[in-house]
Amino acid sequence: QVQLVESGGGLVPAGGSLRLSCAASGTILSINAMGWYHQAPGKQRELVAAITSGGSTNYADSVKGRFTISRDNAKNTVYLQMNSLKPEDTAVYYCNAEVQEPGGTWFNDYWGQGTQVTVSS
Repeated sequence: QVQLVESGGGLVPAGGSLRLSCAASGTILSINAMGWYHQAPGKQRELVAAITSGGSTNYADSVKGRFTISRDNAKNTVYLQMNSLKPEDTAVYYCNAEVQEPGGTWFNDYWGQGTQVTVSS
């Protein structure tokens, strides 16, 4: 079994910063892409940022220049540094990882439990 555990959410004023962390644990052979998604009330879950095992990154247009995704492959951990936060960034943030388990021939998607980020105006 694989678990993703997120941390770092909270309440911040507009213009503030937060750093989210997500650590993957369990029976892991390798991890391909890791990413962060967010879901606001009444809206669909959307990609915020993703990073491959080689370090290539992809960002939603709404966060480019403000958010930075990074990962520590040795720790199976992905981070999201969020700067210049806006009230519209308020959402539950979910971590995602494509994980290959021992004996498996493909990668399975795993999700964290979500962490609330609230930005006050």
